[in-house]
Amino acid sequence: MLGEIFRFLLEIVFTLFGAALIARAWMHAIRLHPFNPLSRAIYQATNWLVMPLRKIIPAGNKIDWTSLVCVWLAALVYIVLIWLVSIGALIPAEMLPKAMGSALLMAIKWALNLVVWLTLIQAVLSWVNPMAPMMPLLQSLTAPMLDPIRRILPRTSIDFSPLVLLVLAQVLLMVLNNLSQRMMGL
Repeated sequence: MLGEIFRFLLEIVFTLFGAALIARAWMHAIRLHPFNPLSRAIYQATNWLVMPLRKIIPAGNKIDWTSLVCVWLAALVYIVLIWLVSIGALIPAEMLPKAMGSALLMAIKWALNLVVWLTLIQAVLSWVNPMAPMMPLLQSLTAPMLDPIRRILPRTSIDFSPLVLLVLAQVLLMVLNNLSQRMMGL
């Protein structure tokens, strides 16, 4: 039972940290103002890992490579710790390439989970309080994914694009879960 509790806590901590790193890269891509309160909080939570690596891996014009590498590193540490808790030993050296690939899949899963949560929060806020101060931020973050779906869907009085995005993200999460489980043999 103690192992289950520890795995649960590891999952929460690493998922939140991975989501913060992904949000940092995402905010860089959409050019979100760095003095936004959410931006500042995310930068402060992730600077300890990103800034030292930025000396080696510079952020690109559109893509924050440093933050993306940090997401992958966090996912790799998470997988190693989960393996350690589950099996009781470090990952064997021959399994390291699989763990590295599985870390990439984990980072993508964290990104999809972030998409799901941001879309859900935006949808609920649009019904409850469409003039909430957080709505412009949420719209800036989700627009790159929702706008292409809106162009494809027929125009109706109800915007179904968040629902379509949620379904697509959930299907991709199922596929990634299956792939990562087969990859690591769990």
